[in-house]
Amino acid sequence: MDLSIFGYQFMQNAILSAFLGGIACSVVGVFVVLMHMPFIGVCMSHAAFAGALLALWVGLNPLAGAFAFSLLAAAIVGPLADRGELSPETSVGVIFSLMLGLAFLFMGLMPGTKSSALELLWGSILTNTRGDIILLAVVAVVVVGLVAVFYKEVQATIFNRDMALSVGIPATLTLYAILFLTGATITASLRSIGGLLIFSLILNPAAAAYQLTYSMKRMFVLSACFGVLSGWAGLLMSYLFDVPSGATIVVTSSVIFMLAALFSPKRKVKGWRAETAPGGDSA
Repeated sequence: MDLSIFGYQFMQNAILSAFLGGIACSVVGVFVVLMHMPFIGVCMSHAAFAGALLALWVGLNPLAGAFAFSLLAAAIVGPLADRGELSPETSVGVIFSLMLGLAFLFMGLMPGTKSSALELLWGSILTNTRGDIILLAVVAVVVVGLVAVFYKEVQATIFNRDMALSVGIPATLTLYAILFLTGATITASLRSIGGLLIFSLILNPAAAAYQLTYSMKRMFVLSACFGVLSGWAGLLMSYLFDVPSGATIVVTSSVIFMLAALFSPKRKVKGWRAETAPGGDSA
């Protein structure tokens, strides 16, 4: 295997992008998994994709459009769940269907070839620029920093919003902040992974970490490690087999989840409880 390719600037940019994006997406993914809202990644990614297509159509920076639409989706999901007496999953589903329709509408309205739109749909981490890396670095630092500083508030909000509110924690504000961070992370990673695949990189590392630990702190660390591993291993597979990098990163993250689920200590505990429960084999 010729390793000289890792000396090129574009590959170094890709490696750094995979590191930063893996951390940011995986940390946000812990929120998604523990709040039982896996659909939110799909919703936000399609919102960012729709915003990017609108920006391309009118001649603006696609990342600016993606950021605006993902934040708009986040701003709608929270109040809709609170005031509309809908579950968060239902609210996310409503916004997802709207953003999916808008994405196809804007793509259809774009004149000429759709190459720019397809790049945003599938992603291309190998074309990341210094500006993309800076954006990923800023988002990663903000996400990790806010989690570290407001860990107790985040923990209380995730596990019981009503109890958090009763003890004076601004649980609603914390929830909205989590949604905004999810939108910002997806926007920053849009060019690297693509609007169609980014939700997988958010969900899979966190879901794998959830299989291996009962500690929320360790879950954040494991999820970030799995996210970075997915990015780097996916890049290597992309180079070795000459296949799209975004797809290999997502497939790698899925393999990591399957292995974590296979060797999960929680799986053994559930099996033991089933056997020893009334009516079980050992009862």
